[in-house]
Amino acid sequence: MSDYMYFQSKAILTSMLENVEKKNDFVLTIFSEMEKEHLSSNTTYQADENKDVQQEWFTPEFINDIKCSGLPNHKLTLKTGVIIMLLRNIDQTLCLCNGTRLIVNELGNNVIGAAVVTGRNIGDKVYITKMNLILLDSGIPFKFQ
Repeated sequence: MSDYMYFQSKAILTSMLENVEKKNDFVLTIFSEMEKEHLSSNTTYQADENKDVQQEWFTPEFINDIKCSGLPNHKLTLKTGVIIMLLRNIDQTLCLCNGTRLIVNELGNNVIGAAVVTGRNIGDKVYITKMNLILLDSGIPFKFQ
């Protein structure tokens, strides 16, 4: 699976989030390595009005169960060797942009080590750390943090 050229023009497209999860789960069964779960720590953005109401109604369990386009899932399961695609611009100077594909090489508690397989930095090794992400326009009546 280290042939970068094979993955440069390949992608699995699907329009339903349920199908994405099924395909991701299937791909993970192909790899024999130990899987690692990365969990988000979603909370509501505390600068919102009505934060007392939000804390009462929008519990962590409720927030972690929300699945919609543009919002990362609460649980991300990965194995070394799998292909991942960035869904956000992380660092444009390093070409770590939306749509960039990478092969996972290392999985830490708060970091993913990977090799770039598309763009002008093919073969570069990068580390993506867990980061705060405040979604201001998710189509949901409150803001995530």
